[in-house]
Amino acid sequence: MRFLVDENTGVVVARWLRSQDHEVFSVYEEARGIDDNQILEKAFNENWILITSDKDFGKKVYREQRSHRGVILLRLENERSANKIDALQRSLYGRTLAGSSVVVEKRA
Repeated sequence: MRFLVDENTGVVVARWLRSQDHEVFSVYEEARGIDDNQILEKAFNENWILITSDKDFGKKVYREQRSHRGVILLRLENERSANKIDALQRSLYGRTLAGSSVVVEKRA
């Protein structure tokens, strides 16, 4: 799969996804500081599934009906990279995510 990893999701998550043979664009590593609209546009135009912890993307996708190729919104009580990776492992297993919006929640 192709994932665009938002800056707040972190480089550790991006590296883990690469180690799982996914194609990854990391905002933190490659385009730090670009705004949310640019991120959504890039993800849509280049066919990336967005992974983020930023609720603003939920508003853009649900309320504003912005086009997307898929969004995974991480709503985790514990924001450490290991918890993000664990939540993604459970969420990605056996799923087709293209075009879907998924909210992943986990309490510590």
